[in-house]
Amino acid sequence: MSDQVVQPDEVREAVLKRYSEIATNFDANEAAASCCSPAADDSSCCESSPEDAYFENIYQADTSSLPLEVTGLSLGCGDPITLANLQTGQTVLDLGSGGGIDCFLAADEVGETGYVIGVDMTDSMLEKANQNLAKVGKANVEFRKGQIEKLPVEDNQIDVIISNCVINLSTDKPAVFREAYRVLKPGGQLAVSDMVRLGDMTEEERADMISWSGCIAGAEEVDYYVTELQKAGFKNISICDRDNPDLELAGVIGLALSKSRVFSARIMARK
Repeated sequence: MSDQVVQPDEVREAVLKRYSEIATNFDANEAAASCCSPAADDSSCCESSPEDAYFENIYQADTSSLPLEVTGLSLGCGDPITLANLQTGQTVLDLGSGGGIDCFLAADEVGETGYVIGVDMTDSMLEKANQNLAKVGKANVEFRKGQIEKLPVEDNQIDVIISNCVINLSTDKPAVFREAYRVLKPGGQLAVSDMVRLGDMTEEERADMISWSGCIAGAEEVDYYVTELQKAGFKNISICDRDNPDLELAGVIGLALSKSRVFSARIMARK
């Protein structure tokens, strides 16, 4: 991992500012928001994938039953719902739940006997999520305010943790993984989509606040991601490029590049 060149509070404020503005200014009648929405310097986490093709390119899960207020406010880089292969009756936790799209999709998969908790630190996103919850009428979903480094969830309560392009926004990923491990039941599963990288990143790139909030600067190397998951206690770790899912990257030697490459990954692990 690159040396820390920014203060965590500075990053958190930049992330809060960007996603608060997205939630506050969102209009369901306009183009969909996503992690690929352009930032001030035109940086984004997606090399290609125009917003009007977002669901075709990323989601295999059926989003047709959800209103534009939900689907238009997706900020993800992948499809953790399909990745997680959720089962009826499971309890699911979404880290950084935003407007709630993955929570609502998860609720359909786990059914009336299952339950879904979304955690987000942004007040305006939580407000949008609860408004969306009232629209879709899912009785098995709730949203809680909190940070993913300190989850408002009791120990050993969760069957599956999902997340969609959020963990990269944290400056303390070891804390995120420890918390994820704490709240999972024994045998529980982590199934997330997140931005990771191969190759080095300069200190200047790591210090760019727009790049942080745009899901670039906080992307960690694959090896770092695997090591910190292992330190937290996770087993059976898998990391694959979303666009090349048959190539396993976790534990592969010799993948370092002269120029950093940031990409959306499918990440799985077990407690």
